[in-house]
Amino acid sequence: MRRRGYRFLLLFLHILRAVTALEKIISKPGDNVRLSCIYPGREFSLDNLRVYWQIADDEDTEPCSVVHALISGQDNESLQCSQFKNRTQLFWDKLGDGNFSLLLFNVRQSDEHTYRCIVMQTIEYTRVIHQEQVVLSLAASYSQPILSGPKRNSYNTGEEVTFSCRSDNGYPEPNVYWINRTDNTRLSQSDFNITQHPNGTYSVLSTLKVKATSDMQIECFIENKILQENTSANYTEEMQINGSSTGSHKDQAKSGQGAQAAAVVSVVILMAFLSVLICWLWKRRSSQLVSYTAPI
Repeated sequence: MRRRGYRFLLLFLHILRAVTALEKIISKPGDNVRLSCIYPGREFSLDNLRVYWQIADDEDTEPCSVVHALISGQDNESLQCSQFKNRTQLFWDKLGDGNFSLLLFNVRQSDEHTYRCIVMQTIEYTRVIHQEQVVLSLAASYSQPILSGPKRNSYNTGEEVTFSCRSDNGYPEPNVYWINRTDNTRLSQSDFNITQHPNGTYSVLSTLKVKATSDMQIECFIENKILQENTSANYTEEMQINGSSTGSHKDQAKSGQGAQAAAVVSVVILMAFLSVLICWLWKRRSSQLVSYTAPI
């Protein structure tokens, strides 16, 4: 009787054993991710092991919580939730060394959970020997924003102009901010469109309409809260009066063409001068030789 009570106490203590680790993993949608569960320093016989991976944060609301089950050295697919079928795999060559990590393929938005790994040993009686929890979040960096605005000198001061800011392949949905850098005030976007791709990532397009000024400095920010990333692009405009900017570009082009023509003419003149000089020196030398060899 005492022995049976002692065994029950040990089982109770193992079940209540504190979770040994809480790992946080951030993965990109569509990638494969490794959920870690390692109990080092021992060797195990798979025939005496049960390994359960389950969803830990929605146990009361999820109709199915089993992500993967290993019983007596065999995967038990009958207990596995349908959304994880053919998407999980243990590292079979490492199980005997205490590595019970799980590989989850093609992660998606619905996979964002806290996962619990429970390892049980079935020698004489069943007891929990190890537990771990892993928090899986999905995130992906957004591309450098592309900011488009009105062309230089295509508008008048006070006229309404439109800016657009685009960024691609990020996750989750971002926050988009518009800033007027002349006075660091925040501007309200006029329109916002978001598109989700087959791999789960998003592309965003934000539009801003403002009254034009002579010194517009507009900046667009894309914020990814999970990765704590902010990417930005800016637009700076100093209006040129009476098209002086265009004129200066034309003058520079003309002056460049004139310089090239002058250089070509100079080279031609120099070559002609050298040719005349060489002919004159040759004739002079020839006449000197004739004078020297003439009979006395």
